[in-house]
Amino acid sequence: MAKTNPFTFLQEVRTEVAKVSWPTRNETLITTAMVFVMAFVASLFFLLADQLMGWGVSLVLGLGS
Repeated sequence: MAKTNPFTFLQEVRTEVAKVSWPTRNETLITTAMVFVMAFVASLFFLLADQLMGWGVSLVLGLGS
């Protein structure tokens, strides 16, 4: 493996970082909000699924009244 001196490495890092398309503040806020919304929706779905499966198991095993 070829060795690179630290100065050359930092120059290459700066070159690569300059190519990155960074999101705007608005895009970041919207994406963050969507992550929170989807996490909330997923938690509701899994809560409902857990409750239904628990109810079904209780019904099948005769533990529910």
